[in-house]
Amino acid sequence: MTNEKKQTILIVEDEQALLKAYAERFGEEGFLVLKASNGQEGLDTAIREKPDIILLDILMPVMDGLTMMQKLRENKSWDKSVPIIFLTNLSEHEERVMKSANENKPAYYLVKSDWSLSSIVEKAKAAVLSHQEKEAIKSSVLDYMKNKS
Repeated sequence: MTNEKKQTILIVEDEQALLKAYAERFGEEGFLVLKASNGQEGLDTAIREKPDIILLDILMPVMDGLTMMQKLRENKSWDKSVPIIFLTNLSEHEERVMKSANENKPAYYLVKSDWSLSSIVEKAKAAVLSHQEKEAIKSSVLDYMKNKS
């Protein structure tokens, strides 16, 4: 990644082999990696560390990914524009999942078996870049408005 500041990704996955594989790959790609193995750990880590993007499994013990995202989006200290990528084995026709992803943008939904690790990394990079560009535009507009007054 070309930015001076390393982008932080929180990976929330209960399957330890996948968590390790994702963490290693994102680390190799220049991300600072935070890990959690269930939704409650993920929620606590996200609120404390404020990652730039979250890679989130849905079916997990303690708290599922949909509940974690909902609680995170409701948290007053959390930036609701931070991208969340759902990575799951559930079918994309799962109505509850699609509804939640659509209501909590920016949220993306990827079926694990349909995406290679490289493709997941590229999707995450694109989501972070898109978020940064939107924040830069918002900041520029606010600066312009402030200077104009």
